Amino acid sequence: MFNKDVIQKIANLARLQLTPQEANEFSEQLSKIIDHFEEICSLDTKGIEPLITPSEIEYSTREDVVKQNFHAEEMVANAPEKQGNLFKVPPVV
Repeated sequence: MFNKDVIQKIANLARLQLTPQEANEFSEQLSKIIDHFEEICSLDTKGIEPLITPSEIEYSTREDVVKQNFHAEEMVANAPEKQGNLFKVPPVV
């Protein structure tokens, strides 16, 4: 199902360098994972109530509380690099 070319394409998209042995291992592992999902999809779930949450705990929310405001100068004071009142970060592709 996942041949070496597909694995290599995925690795390239993730900017990973894989050896041929690693590509073979990942191919086998991904095929097993897909097989498990296909097995789960083939289960008969008629008459089974959908499970919304596995626990009966009710989650409560809290009110937002306004706390101390920070000025831009304070926020960037400890930044390794800044440009004006902005954080300067390396370009991300």
